[in-house]
Amino acid sequence: MEKNERHVTLEQKRDKVIIRTSIIGILTNILLAAFKAVIGIMSNSIAVTLDAVNNLSDALSSVITIVGTKLAGKLPDRKHPLGYGRIEYLSAMIVSGIVLYAGITSAVESVKKIIHPEKPDYSIIALVIIAVAVVVKIVLGKYVKAKGEQVNSGSLVASGSDALFDAILSGSVLVSAVIFIVSDISLEAYVGIVIAGFIIRAGIEMMMETLNEILGGRAEKEKTDKIKGLLSDEQEVRGAYDLIMYNYGPDKDFASVHLEVPDTMTARDFDRLTRRLERKVYKETGVILAAVGLYSYNTGNDEATEILSGVRSRVMAHEWAVQLHGFYVDTEAKEMSFDVVMSFDVKPSEGIQIIYKEIKEAYPEYDIQIAPDVDVSD
Repeated sequence: MEKNERHVTLEQKRDKVIIRTSIIGILTNILLAAFKAVIGIMSNSIAVTLDAVNNLSDALSSVITIVGTKLAGKLPDRKHPLGYGRIEYLSAMIVSGIVLYAGITSAVESVKKIIHPEKPDYSIIALVIIAVAVVVKIVLGKYVKAKGEQVNSGSLVASGSDALFDAILSGSVLVSAVIFIVSDISLEAYVGIVIAGFIIRAGIEMMMETLNEILGGRAEKEKTDKIKGLLSDEQEVRGAYDLIMYNYGPDKDFASVHLEVPDTMTARDFDRLTRRLERKVYKETGVILAAVGLYSYNTGNDEATEILSGVRSRVMAHEWAVQLHGFYVDTEAKEMSFDVVMSFDVKPSEGIQIIYKEIKEAYPEYDIQIAPDVDVSD
């Protein structure tokens, strides 16, 4: 009960940070959009007008972030027993789509102005407001991105990155305006093309990053190493293997793992061990061990140790064999079983055939069971 209450409290704090940060972004972008729209219309500047539209898209992104956070915070129900946390990935995807759309729109409008050029008419007040907007966007972008990284919100990180790109866009508009005033050469349409390219690239990168979260990418090595270390620190555990991590939204991480323990351990002993480790891992990492399986290893059997050495040397002679674990041999029943982690350089079926043939030739009297494992964590 204490664990669940602590988890709910952390979620509530996280949601408050996301919503508060998003509201700040909405108000700031609406004000910037209003000022820039007036300046763009008065000075006949396509770059400033598009910059205003871009600020409105940022405000919309923040609204979507708030809606996504609220929906993701819904309590679990019968239909979604693990909650609605993954909705945040969908909101991050929408934000990246808006960034991409803003970049494409900017590029199209800039091309139109190159084909049909119009001379802008900047005033000193307009330049001052644009300069202030650059500073405001830099501060806002860093603030939003930092808050996003602090609470692990993909939507906020995406919005913060977008704001920083907007600052570059506004800065380029300011530079082109100064050049026009000094030399009467209008570069804003060409500058718009270049900056639009950066915005499009940012949108694609944000979208790919969110897609990786949805599809399920490789877990962070630092976190998996820490979890394996916590598990292997126990005296009874010889190794932790097959660690698979999956989540149902930011900061809602679950994991399954196999522990290698002595064949003399009773079911009651293993039950005590796993319960202790579940508390330990959650306290140190926030990850919930949803399933803990076991591999038993031979104890007090010199023949088994010798066979393990022979099998390991043959398996690990292959470059694509990453790891051998879960080895157990029954010398009386003539049964042998183990798992092999293989890299993506070989098809699992081919790798198993090769290994089975070699081990069977070395130990023909044994019934051999080999399970292929995917290299999901470093």
